[in-house]
Amino acid sequence: MYLEILNRALIPFRLFVQSSQLHTTATSYAAIKRTTSAAGGVMGLGKGKKKAGKLSTMEKKEMPVETDPEKLVKYVCGSNIYTTGEDVKIQEDSAYPEWLWSLNTGRAPALEELDPASKSYWLRVRAAGIRRTNKLRSMRKF
Repeated sequence: MYLEILNRALIPFRLFVQSSQLHTTATSYAAIKRTTSAAGGVMGLGKGKKKAGKLSTMEKKEMPVETDPEKLVKYVCGSNIYTTGEDVKIQEDSAYPEWLWSLNTGRAPALEELDPASKSYWLRVRAAGIRRTNKLRSMRKF
């Protein structure tokens, strides 16, 4: 049974090795790989029909919003990712490191305000150049 399936699915071929090297002959099997479609064209080159995928509508999941003002002031709502337990409790300001209060939470500084000797300046210049190139390429006629 197993050999019948193997003979149908695989092409047997013999490897003849010089007897001075291995002193044996071995039978090996190679899988058949189809590279042409039924119409005679090469598969994957756009000759066959393409199947349209099903479009399904996603249902929007209603997420509960915390409205209790006391809980909003004392806890970081939504920080608990597990089904059990509670959200992280907000501590006093002295419990947090000093650098936390000096973080920039507003807009990024303008390019003119950055130091040209810094890495962040050149990363912004590069990003602006890439944006400019992409915009110019999108406006080409062909």
